Amino acid sequence: MGSIDGEIPALWFLISSIGFFILTLIQYRNTGKSFNTIFLSTMAIIFLASYLILLTK
Repeated sequence: MGSIDGEIPALWFLISSIGFFILTLIQYRNTGKSFNTIFLSTMAIIFLASYLILLTK
């Protein structure tokens, strides 16, 4: 098992981003463009940006 040293692996940000994109697609199909759909897509973009930032540092 991995050690818990306070560092979040970059892969978790990518996995979360993909999950938010999937949830966005499901939410968009069910309700169309709503506040929740915009929120989920924003979260997906933020997590993807975080993943890319962690890769470059």
